[in-house]
Amino acid sequence: MTTAATDNMIADEQPAGRSLWSDAVRKLRRDPAAMVCFAVICVYAAVAIVAPWGLSGWAGSSNYDNIHQPPSAEYVLGTDIFGRSVFQETLLAANTSMTVAFMANVIAVPLGMLLGAIAGYYGGWVDNFIVWLFTTLASIPGIIRLIAIKFAFAGKVLFAGTWFEMNLDGMAGLYIALGVMSWVGTCRLVRAETMKIRQLDYCLAARSIGTGRFVTLLRHVLPNVAHIGIINFSLGFQGAISAEVTLSYLGLGVKDAPSWGRMIDSGKMDMVLGRWWELAAAVGATFIIILVWNIFGDRLRDALDPKLRNA
Repeated sequence: MTTAATDNMIADEQPAGRSLWSDAVRKLRRDPAAMVCFAVICVYAAVAIVAPWGLSGWAGSSNYDNIHQPPSAEYVLGTDIFGRSVFQETLLAANTSMTVAFMANVIAVPLGMLLGAIAGYYGGWVDNFIVWLFTTLASIPGIIRLIAIKFAFAGKVLFAGTWFEMNLDGMAGLYIALGVMSWVGTCRLVRAETMKIRQLDYCLAARSIGTGRFVTLLRHVLPNVAHIGIINFSLGFQGAISAEVTLSYLGLGVKDAPSWGRMIDSGKMDMVLGRWWELAAAVGATFIIILVWNIFGDRLRDALDPKLRNA
């Protein structure tokens, strides 16, 4: 048998390697906790999508004969001060929190990745400026930053009179404020990783054959830090939900839609009178989604971390 034929047989017998992504999916599928958390997240996402369509008449369903009814067969989680179903309000509030968290991360993660990659790859004054920017933002407590931006957005409307009109007093202002304030952590991680990647052989080879710096950044650097963006998107989801609930509780969040924060605010005084169901529904829904996002985000980080791949 020839040497070439022997080499081909050995190659055929060797198992094919797995990519980082396929290996991460395989690890997550073998993790029962991750799969349970993912299923719960999917349920919340489905409720957030379907609830506004199926419960569109909730806001006008006030019935003052049913004010503060306790949980029953007709009203699973009782009624609120206007006689409306607390269960339906809880489902509708899921749409608010999930939408705000999703849109905030859609803004924050790409922004943090792009700025971090530019700072780490170009260095010099560009790096100094971006580091100064995120250091300055990080020195201000997060809740103070959000409150300041929300007050700055008061009464403002973007793209007035167009299809893209956004009222910054409502949900749009909240997720924009969260997005532009939440990119700092992603930027720091991507910057540090980019500073290592730019010295690797494939980046040096790309530059040696005349590939432009920005093209090298897009083609070779950003794809290799994409896992950081995915991990931070997952971990940032629960942070954005917590921020939305907190701001709504303080009266600075969503005002034109149901919110778990507003439910907590309206239900806190009812606890004194023994009417616990509205507060319990909002706190329970918030606790579950934040818990499962924390667990799933940790599992996703472990699965996508190249340093743990062979562990």
